[in-house]
Amino acid sequence: MKKARIIARLDVKGPNVIKGVHLECLRVVGKPGPLATKYYEEGADELLYMDIVASLYGRDNLLEIVNQASDHIFIPFTVGGGVRSLDDMKALIKAGADKVAINTMATKDSSLITRAAQMFGSQCVVISIEAKKTGEDHWEAFTDNGRERTGLDVVSWAKKAEELGAGEILLTSIDTEGTQKGYDIELIKKITENANIPVIACGGAGNAEDVAACIVEGKTDAVAVASVLHYDVSSIGEIKETLEQRGIPVRKND
Repeated sequence: MKKARIIARLDVKGPNVIKGVHLECLRVVGKPGPLATKYYEEGADELLYMDIVASLYGRDNLLEIVNQASDHIFIPFTVGGGVRSLDDMKALIKAGADKVAINTMATKDSSLITRAAQMFGSQCVVISIEAKKTGEDHWEAFTDNGRERTGLDVVSWAKKAEELGAGEILLTSIDTEGTQKGYDIELIKKITENANIPVIACGGAGNAEDVAACIVEGKTDAVAVASVLHYDVSSIGEIKETLEQRGIPVRKND
């Protein structure tokens, strides 16, 4: 079993980090700088910044946040939201992002995935998939923070994105996001069993046991957490301790 990656997710809206339920009912939980520093010092393996309204309003809010983070945070971080072009990706990587997540524009022009992989390398390209169950054993990909339907089957889209050059999949379950009732294991298994690239599972952690279940049952080695950190339910250290107790290898903090 690979060492589990515990990723702290920060959804950004304007100057604030927010948290919602099913990607709605957004509540301010803090500022990007202090929260990122806190989770870095607690031992997060990576950070994930997502501007959740950038695509909706066509604005780019993340460059300054990335610039500030890259000065004092020395773990990989992924940035997404409102990424519309190779130039957008280039600016974020130049500012310090290790990986860039794309969703809306990739569903409209899938060649962006290939062009990005050719320019920056597959390891820099993360396909962000917002999945919602729309039928028995079927999930549809959504965009714009769960607002817009694409008609794309999530499993097929994940496979295609991999074939086009994506190096990682960020899979967010709209149905479980923010509920703190556990991950959508059924969905996650569908993707991990069909993908040959890493899958970051996101949406639903209520405690460290949920993270462990996601890794063991969902067969993923990368898990994003938000609510449990923002509301001080568990720290990164406590999550890693629980995983070790369950026999799941974790990355040690220096």
